[in-house]
Amino acid sequence: MTTPKMTRPELVCPAGTPAALRTAVDAGADAVYCGFQNATNARNFAGLNFTVAELGKSIGYAHAHGVKVLLALNTFPPAGQTDLWKKAVEDGVCLGADAFIVADIGVAGYVATRHPKQRLHLSVQAGASSPEAIKFYCREFNIKRVVLPRILTVAEIRAVHDEIPCEIEAFIFGNIGMMAEGRCSLTNYVTGSSTNMDGVCSPAHAVKYEEDKDRTLTTKLGDVVIDRFPCGENAGYPTICKGRYLAAGRRDGYYAFEEPVSLNLTALLPDLMKAGVTALKIEGRQRSRAYVQAVVSAFRSTVDDYMKGFSPGLTDLLSLTEGHRETQGAFRSKVWR
Repeated sequence: MTTPKMTRPELVCPAGTPAALRTAVDAGADAVYCGFQNATNARNFAGLNFTVAELGKSIGYAHAHGVKVLLALNTFPPAGQTDLWKKAVEDGVCLGADAFIVADIGVAGYVATRHPKQRLHLSVQAGASSPEAIKFYCREFNIKRVVLPRILTVAEIRAVHDEIPCEIEAFIFGNIGMMAEGRCSLTNYVTGSSTNMDGVCSPAHAVKYEEDKDRTLTTKLGDVVIDRFPCGENAGYPTICKGRYLAAGRRDGYYAFEEPVSLNLTALLPDLMKAGVTALKIEGRQRSRAYVQAVVSAFRSTVDDYMKGFSPGLTDLLSLTEGHRETQGAFRSKVWR
């Protein structure tokens, strides 16, 4: 097994709105990722994302500051309904997006055929975690970078690096769930909307909050109770995988799938870089500008200190994590719950 040379990694940051994009750029991002206001991207929430005109202006702002813009086209078109994705590709090419982040092989094939010089990154939604799968995408669609699923240890990432012909991007901060990337259908059963095809998990129109007389807050997704929070307990956003449920033999609700917790790999950054990771990704396109500014600034400083040979004081980001808890997930060990 070879030891990759540790080079300065690209810090890839979330941009859910034009304002968030500018904030990420100003806070030190090397690249930002964003999507259009439709089902072509996996964060298709009301109030988020970009019109064509907004993206054009935002790309201009980013490029003026030496920052790349990666356009997320990372959902799966339903059969016979590919026109929306094709238009998004054409718009992205015309606007000068530096790369497309794709998951569906049809979308990847369309870009590779129509615009062979357009840089393609393989989305985490594709769920490609083995060298064989990644090499297939590289061979067939000229993929230049793969965003690895959050299921591999650092040692496994290094082993993958030794066998593939493209760059590696890995998540370092933000949401982490129990689902296999790109394969979660839980929200379908309750809302009828698909994370992977409609681009939205737990759509806002299906979310309900109801407070009882004793000030207990009940959260629902559609008509399904996801959780109940007594007065004083922080209420999370209702997602099925991180809800508490009643079950036979248990008096209180418990986290049947996964507890609310966020990924934070600050302490593992040198290990990831030595393993061959060339792009570090922060999750959070649905989060606030304050979140973007704080997290991007913290990781900009930390990465720069590591590259100078310093041991940085690790910034406390616990207040910005889900449930005010953080984990290194599977990156350190396969058992993290």
